[in-house]
Amino acid sequence: MDSRVPIFTVILPTYNERENLEPFVRALMDVFERRVLNGDVIIVDDNSPDGTGDIADRLAAELESVSVIHRLHKEGIGPAYVAGFKQALTTGTSYIFEIDCDFSHDPENIPRMLEAAREADLVLGSRYVPGGRVENWGTLRRFISRGGGLYAKWVLGVPVNDLTGGNKCFRREVLEALDLDAVASSGYGFQIELTYKAFRRGFRVKEIPIVFRDRKLGESKMSRRIVLEAAVMVWRLKWGQLKERRREQPAD
Repeated sequence: MDSRVPIFTVILPTYNERENLEPFVRALMDVFERRVLNGDVIIVDDNSPDGTGDIADRLAAELESVSVIHRLHKEGIGPAYVAGFKQALTTGTSYIFEIDCDFSHDPENIPRMLEAAREADLVLGSRYVPGGRVENWGTLRRFISRGGGLYAKWVLGVPVNDLTGGNKCFRREVLEALDLDAVASSGYGFQIELTYKAFRRGFRVKEIPIVFRDRKLGESKMSRRIVLEAAVMVWRLKWGQLKERRREQPAD
């Protein structure tokens, strides 16, 4: 039995990522070794028809720090991350990362985010703070991403510039405090929902700049349905906030 206690765990949700998964895991292992980091990786595969799950199993058999969760159906990035979070929380890990395995997020961000987590409970890799940027996106994709983040920030009143970003580092205490079974978003809105709920709980949220590069291999999972879900989710969160305030008001 592996007796190591990982300082941090990286969750990698996958669906049809056979071209990216192994190179990305190897890149993570290289960062762990060069930076002398004690980290684990949990791959959460949603029964990818392209054989991604088989690649994940082979990596797990070879690499002590890699494990795999096989889910029966494609249910979206939100439920996949929740499954990974729950497994990570059964270990002694102190920090839990969200990261895309298509190289949109640089594995080299991990040491910087761990350093930032010394003074924060949730660290966001932000495209929209000084020093952050997006590369290789078209005008429409940039508009949807930036506009969606500003829209959510305005509606929810959260002082975060990149609410839709998916490169995050949570202290385990944050995820333990959130009701993961009550997470309602399955797609794009998942990132907004978790950051908002952490902020509302009083956890310290910090953004650090990252460079986001569009994937070179495989297909984006973005769709109109996912964007619409996020837009609706913002107002559900706002409505929940208003109801909470009403309950807190003293009776006449």
